Amino acid sequence: MTDRVLAACDGACKRNPGPAAWAWVIAREADGGPGRWAAGPLGSATNNIAELTALEQLLDSVDPDVALEVRMDSQYAMNAVTAWLPGWRKRGWKTASGTPVANRDLVVRIDALLAGRDVKFVYVPAHQAGGDPLNAFADEAASDCAVSQNAASGALTAEKARLLAVPAVTAVPKAGATRTSAAKPSQGSAPRSISAKFAGTCGCGRRYAAGEKIAKGPKGWGHLECAAG
Repeated sequence: MTDRVLAACDGACKRNPGPAAWAWVIAREADGGPGRWAAGPLGSATNNIAELTALEQLLDSVDPDVALEVRMDSQYAMNAVTAWLPGWRKRGWKTASGTPVANRDLVVRIDALLAGRDVKFVYVPAHQAGGDPLNAFADEAASDCAVSQNAASGALTAEKARLLAVPAVTAVPKAGATRTSAAKPSQGSAPRSISAKFAGTCGCGRRYAAGEKIAKGPKGWGHLECAAG
């Protein structure tokens, strides 16, 4: 079994768009040294940009020869790199409906950073009691940075690294793939939905009502039929 370095990344946005930031954390370095973390401000940006930037910054900060397990709570970013990206690339960075891929510069950059690497992606639910501690750390760091708009970073104490390195999920990788995923919706399946607490506007421009079922797609929360890539 590959001895993977455990990591997590997350983005935060205090409105959408609004003050945003990214963050990542590595539980322990490949050489056994203490883990580290970093967070950076994005000014005003969308939640999707924050999520993608968090992954880009993580991949850019880790030696490409190191096998990674990346834990994420963003279904959009997860699907972008594990399900949708090959089709986007094949179609000249167009979606299945023929529209330009949103946040293409970030997606292309992540695609290049993933080339030839052994990275396993694991989806973990966000903001749940008893959830993944590594992802929770990244979420908190990104949220704090989104508010302060001040970059931050540091090393983890030995005790903190031990707590964050405790496996909280079981991954089931796809055979033959270096970018793999677990417990996530695949392209073409129904996205995880919630009931909207308030009325809002979908990325398609149409409104949805409070109590209506919505899901998170490439353009944020909106109608279920708009949530696919």
